[in-house]
Amino acid sequence: MMFSFVVKRLGFIKNIPLTALIFDSGIKLWLSVFEPKKLIWLDSLEEKVVSWEGVSISLHKFGGTQFNFNKKEIGHVHSNGILDVLFDQETKKHLMGKGEAEEHHVFKRSGWISFYIKSDTDVELALALLKKSYLRIAQKVI
Repeated sequence: MMFSFVVKRLGFIKNIPLTALIFDSGIKLWLSVFEPKKLIWLDSLEEKVVSWEGVSISLHKFGGTQFNFNKKEIGHVHSNGILDVLFDQETKKHLMGKGEAEEHHVFKRSGWISFYIKSDTDVELALALLKKSYLRIAQKVI
């Protein structure tokens, strides 16, 4: 709820250096106290994705962990459990039609989708979305 408010009403602060990273760190601190399981799920997701060949992680410019393959973004997960992945419009419509993803929480008219990690079973669904993106990007590189 607070994340949505900040993104929608205070989005301009993302242009202030380090603000997004500080905000994201605050989310992690909040989760460590009130939702420690979510941190375990996010750590598990990160551990599995980084084990894929050629995948590295970095800080996402708007906070969270970004997954990269050959310096191209596969997707990123914010510390509150929102996974964002870029697909083409056709794939986005297909995923949304099957209920496997939602409109991106900010960029609704783009190919970006959002997926909300709310349980341990959602980690597997998030992995499947990231794997789909990984394979798509890997095929373009090869």
